[in-house]
Order: sequence, then C-alpha cells, then structure tokens
Amino acid sequence: MRAIILAAGSGRRLQAVAGDNPKCLVRVGGRTLLERQIAALQACGLDAITVVAGFQAARVADACQAQASVLENARFAETNSLYSLWLAGPLLAGGFVVLNGDVLFHPQLLADLLCDRHDAALLVEYRPRSPEAFGDEEMKVKVRGGCLADIGKTLGWRETDGENVGLAKFTEPEATHMVRCLDAIVARGGIGEWAPYAFRQFARTRRLHAVGTRGLPWIEIDFPGDYERAEREVLPLLDTRERFLRAGVQAPALAAVGRAKWNQESGHV
Repeated sequence: MRAIILAAGSGRRLQAVAGDNPKCLVRVGGRTLLERQIAALQACGLDAITVVAGFQAARVADACQAQASVLENARFAETNSLYSLWLAGPLLAGGFVVLNGDVLFHPQLLADLLCDRHDAALLVEYRPRSPEAFGDEEMKVKVRGGCLADIGKTLGWRETDGENVGLAKFTEPEATHMVRCLDAIVARGGIGEWAPYAFRQFARTRRLHAVGTRGLPWIEIDFPGDYERAEREVLPLLDTRERFLRAGVQAPALAAVGRAKWNQESGHV
C-alpha cells in the first residue's frame, strides 16, 4: 500500500505563524507536520510514501530527503486537493492511504484506520448533533449504517454526525473505483474540489466505512488559533505517547492512556 500526503496548498491563512513555509513544514513541538506524518506512516510499516507538493515544492522535496518521493502539482494555485490526489492516480491502483498534510494526529489513529477490516474507510470524529458542534470550516460527515452517506462543509447540523479527520484508505480493488471517480470528476472540470468530494462520489456506489477516533487527539491546522491549540492541547498528549514508548508501554495500553488523558483535559468524547 502506498501513502499519499496532500501538501500542495500555500496556507495563506496561517502565514502569521508559518511565514512563507508550506503548511506541512510548520513546526509543532520542534518537528514539522510532514516529519510527524512520515514517522507515523513508517511506524505502521509504510515506506512507499509520496508527497504531492505545490507551493514551495522544492523546499518540501528537500525536507523529505530520501524518506518520501515528491510529485509536484504545478497548478496548485488554481486547483484543490482532489486534483492533487488525481495527479497521483498512476500510483494508487494497488491500494493507498491518503493524508491531508496539515493534520496533527495521534499515530494510533493511523494504525486504527489501517487495521480496520473494511477495504475502504475514513476517519471520523463523532460529535453530538447541535448547532454549536460544527462551524463553517469543518468537513462535516453524515454516517448511515456505519458508512459515509454524505460529506461536505455545507451539511446542516441536523444531518451531521461528525467531522472528517483527513485520513482515508482504499485497498485494492476499491482503489481502482476511487481512481475512476477522480478521473470522472477531473474530466468534467472539477479541479477546484476538495478530495472528500470524490469520497462522496465513491460512496454513492461503494461502501466507505467510517472509523471513529475513539477520543484520540488530532487537529487540522488552518488558522493561527488552530496552531496555538495544537501546541497547547494536542502536542502535550503526543509527547505523553512518546514518553510511554520510551518506557516500553505497548500500543493498546498507550491508546487507553491517550484517550483517557484527552477526554479529561479537553472534554472531547
């Protein structure tokens, strides 16, 4: 299985803390988001990693060194994440996991996704339905029968069951169906769509299973406030994980520690 990290955007809304860096090269706790994602993938046994870069692509390539290949989206300024994933189409047929490059997440979330028994799955943070639970920026998810029924930023709160985390997997042969969806959307001019638009199209004819986060911490970093929350709330929980790893605590026990600590400190369920 190949890993695809979508990291072509310029991150203009994050410039106050990122400067002229691409979002994937923003440092949280002394390590870039890209470093953390590559480390999580490698810890799960995935070494075939491709980063789709656009803004400052040469700097992203330098940061990857020999740990990942880089595919350049030269049209990053006029396209969106769906187009970046489509560019990687020739690499996807054997199965893939795709990650948004601006997400800081507990590595157990990636392990949960990869170990899920379903051939197509995405991570969802479930939340109680209420007007206060979701804002305009979240990629909202509607789940029925354990599978994706709809996804989009404009879903009403009465239809919304949770938020898309930004990690999904498609094993063979489901990856082939996903590539067909991407091809069809790009062919009709949908290069400005988010990658989850293709997930929605896929889910109209195939089953895309929703894997819950189980209360483990993650955050998508779009704005300076997100970055501050990542440093203040999420990073300490990841640092706890690394301290336990050094002490020899195994993954199941570690996940339980992470969930309990996250629930206690942040109020998430």
